[in-house]
Amino acid sequence: AENMYFFSDLALTLNEPEERVAPTDSRLRPDQRLMESGRWDEANVEKQRLEEKQRAVRRRREAEAVEALEEGKDYEGYIPLWFERKVDAVTGELICVYRGGYWEAKDKQDWSMCPNIF
Repeated sequence: AENMYFFSDLALTLNEPEERVAPTDSRLRPDQRLMESGRWDEANVEKQRLEEKQRAVRRRREAEAVEALEEGKDYEGYIPLWFERKVDAVTGELICVYRGGYWEAKDKQDWSMCPNIF
């Protein structure tokens, strides 16, 4: 670890690939994999592509929200797959609470509900 910028062993292994994870797992980010391979130019191009893809999704959701508002309809927006937002009873702050489903999907290797984010 002392040869790797003095990161701890834990920090060095946090981004290690793992098999059978959701296709949305951040360890599968292609730009990070390219960067870790030392392919900086390709990593930067891939990062730009991913960021533009995220911006396009955000613009689409914003347009859908405006359209729903104009039509007088409710618009839920983005709903996380594995978590739900709740107000903490003690602090009053908005928190994310695991709602279940990830480990069952992992056991079945059924990731059909996951969006294509990469």
